[in-house]
Amino acid sequence: MPRPVWFFDLDDTLHHASHAIYGAIDRGMTDYVMRHLAVDRATADHLRRDYWRRYGATLLGLVRHHAVDPHHFLRTTHDFDIAALLRAERGLTRLFARLPGRKLLLTNAPDAYAQAVLRELRLHHHVDRRYAIESMRVHGQFRPKPSRLMLRAMLARERVAPGAAVLVEDSPKNLKAARALGFRTVLVLGHARQRFRVPNGRAAYVGLRLHSVLDLPRRAVHLRR
Repeated sequence: MPRPVWFFDLDDTLHHASHAIYGAIDRGMTDYVMRHLAVDRATADHLRRDYWRRYGATLLGLVRHHAVDPHHFLRTTHDFDIAALLRAERGLTRLFARLPGRKLLLTNAPDAYAQAVLRELRLHHHVDRRYAIESMRVHGQFRPKPSRLMLRAMLARERVAPGAAVLVEDSPKNLKAARALGFRTVLVLGHARQRFRVPNGRAAYVGLRLHSVLDLPRRAVHLRR
């Protein structure tokens, strides 16, 4: 394959967000919806989940249907002690140092949070560029993963041929969208089994499946075109 450009997801790909961080984010979002829409907790929790399923990010539903300030929402809902809740495997810095090609971050999380997590993981010096949700705009509209418009714009912005781009993700839906544009795809299964239905072994949009992202250097030779 051409020298690859790796687009890495963050949560439940590079660290175990499902351990505690997702719980903190979910509580923060539910509390925010309760306060700003003046609804009870059950209604707020339903809206949070429903907008995430429909739009790929709770933020999009709140902006579209309730005119919520996106920056205030992101800042407020990710205001917690990241270091205290973070869990990750050892060896990530060695992985990024060994893996040939450029490494980019592509996450639906806000940039301040993504930057803080990368620093805690000691990966910030190995990531050439961060693309967080604030960067995922097309024609002025938020287009987070799995938006194909956004993914196509990222390829153009980075001047990457689709065959050289590899998306490493825990979300099958995001991988499916990327594969349709010519990305190579890596599904990381270890942390996210409870959040997503795992596709069967013959899913055409999964080029490689790993239990841990640490297996990537050893298994990359098997990555399907």
